[in-house]
Amino acid sequence: MTSPIWHPFTQHGLEEAIPTVVKGDGALIHTADGREVIDGISSWWVTTHGHNHPPIIEAIREQALKLDQVIFAGWTHEPAEDVARGLRDLMPDALTRVFFSDSGSTCVEVALKMALGYWQAQGERREGIVVMEHSYHGDTIGAMSVGERGVFNQAYEPLLFDVANVPFPGKGAEQACYDALESACAAGAAAFIVEPLVLGAGGMLMYGPDVLAEMRAICAKHGTLFIADEVMTGWGRTGTLLACEQAGVVPDILCLSKGLTGGAMPLAVTMASEPIWDAHYSTDRAKLFFHSSSYTANPIACAAAAANIAIWRDGTVRDQVATLVERQAAHLAALSAEHAIENVRQCGTIAAFDVPADVSGAQGYLADVQPRLLKFFRENDLLLRPLGNTVYVMPPYCISEAQLTRVYEVIAASLRSLREPPQG
Repeated sequence: MTSPIWHPFTQHGLEEAIPTVVKGDGALIHTADGREVIDGISSWWVTTHGHNHPPIIEAIREQALKLDQVIFAGWTHEPAEDVARGLRDLMPDALTRVFFSDSGSTCVEVALKMALGYWQAQGERREGIVVMEHSYHGDTIGAMSVGERGVFNQAYEPLLFDVANVPFPGKGAEQACYDALESACAAGAAAFIVEPLVLGAGGMLMYGPDVLAEMRAICAKHGTLFIADEVMTGWGRTGTLLACEQAGVVPDILCLSKGLTGGAMPLAVTMASEPIWDAHYSTDRAKLFFHSSSYTANPIACAAAAANIAIWRDGTVRDQVATLVERQAAHLAALSAEHAIENVRQCGTIAAFDVPADVSGAQGYLADVQPRLLKFFRENDLLLRPLGNTVYVMPPYCISEAQLTRVYEVIAASLRSLREPPQG
């Protein structure tokens, strides 16, 4: 009997192999047929310290024996308080309030609702949201609305609200981005939401801290709220705890998930500045912030997050991040010296390049080269998931030099295989 599971971002009609994973440790996942697979993408960008990281697993175990779940509307618990206090210590001082949710998409939804609620409370008619071309913020309705339109969401177009777009500020396009953002903000946009420094699902597109700082300044000039979606870029991925740090930028609203628990449990937070809180603070119950889910601030997930925060306070993970940044740079340079790859780029621990059109065929997310590469990587015990013709490496910070070397050896072999004539 075939599995009844409907997997995400999977076209089951292609009948591609779906391995069964039975165990994880460090940068490795182990399959039911006895293979050790190097996790080169942190299992969809969530696993920061490595699979089954002992301090986090121990925190989960201890909490599971005390309190598994409790309503969070009008009640609280120590793990959530620990996380909130820990985030206040780690994050910019202006971000004073912590609202819990359970995924990247939902913390973006929360951010959008906070922004619109803020302007309603001010008595100003500001409703427009500004977004960046090629962005991705999740798969719920609001998150899709503020992301790139196309094959991802064309079937759901009737559900999505209109937004203003600014061009991606690639080399030579920075001024066009600034001009479009200036125009939208001057017209009274409520908020601008952006992935700082790296657009993940959009193809690991990267831009500089100076651009991020200028976009923040434009928003501040016009009073447009600045929402930083650091769901992927947060927790060290770009080389610093937050990508915004590199630009000296503090957002009005900050979205965090993925690495919040070290990748061990689903949890998210939306952090807001005091004016956002004040706009919803009232003796009138009709003016409360209307958002929640059944599992808001789940105690077990919060225990994992508190353990992750303790790891970041300790500081040794920052050394791991710095080492990985250097190793990624060295491997990427060697790969580009030997192979005809394009748009080689790196931001912190994230390395990426594009397979050229002469071997990849069509470009973009549905490029034919993607399933060929997926198959090659899977057959060589490597978990990489190209974004169309874009190959990227985003491993857990604990990955060893030998394991990272193997990642790039397999990538090099895959590039050679693409240029070989088809068999049979």
